[in-house]
This record gives sequence, C-alpha cells and structure tokens, in this order.
Amino acid sequence: MPNEQSNIVGHHYVQPNLRKNGAIMSNWTRICTLEDIPRQGSRVVESDSGRIALFRTHDNEVFALADRCPHKGGPLSQGIVCGCKVTCPLHNWNIHLADGKAIAPDEGQTATYPVKLEGGAVFIQL
Repeated sequence: MPNEQSNIVGHHYVQPNLRKNGAIMSNWTRICTLEDIPRQGSRVVESDSGRIALFRTHDNEVFALADRCPHKGGPLSQGIVCGCKVTCPLHNWNIHLADGKAIAPDEGQTATYPVKLEGGAVFIQL
C-alpha cells in the first residue's frame, strides 16, 4: 500500500496487476502527463515491484526502466539524460533507455517497461 511519501511531487504509486482466474492480467496505468516529466529528465513511480524511472528525451520520447543501475544499484532517475541514454550518478555507467542495456565497455541490463503516450498522457504497462 502507498505511504504518505508516495504522494510527493515526482512520485506516483501504481497498483499491482489484477488477477483473473489465477492469471496475471497486464494493464496500462496512466501515470502523468508528458509535461509532468522534465525534458531530459525523469519522474519516479513507486510500484509493488519497486521503483520505476520514467525518462523523457529532448525529442519527447518516454522510456520506463527499473530505477536501479545494473552495476551497483545506483538511482538512474538521478542521472543525466543525453540522447537515448542515461548516465548513472554513482559510477558514470551509460544505460540505453530503449532496452536497459549498459553501453560497452560496461555490461549488464536493467528491467524495462512498455510505455505509451495517448493524448498527452503517459501510460506504463505492468
């Protein structure tokens, strides 16, 4: 369940997937508007599976990744967005926003989540 802190600016709590006859039903959850995510910045979403970072590029593309660098677990949401990558604030690893993979020579990957934009609203699929 969300706590008082999940209502602060930049955070949003997402309910878990619904179950029907024991199977998990994927659903799209509206998170915010595109304008709520700063250009070349991020917004954090709290979910039952952990923190998810929504990133917006200069060209208004939006990506969702687990807010955890594959190297040492640094908060990617606090990194610098440049093009279609984010730089981890702890050790400068570069993570590709589209697939969550570390850019060579580094190796590793963080989880990604499907994102869609509809009428200026940002949705993620959990």
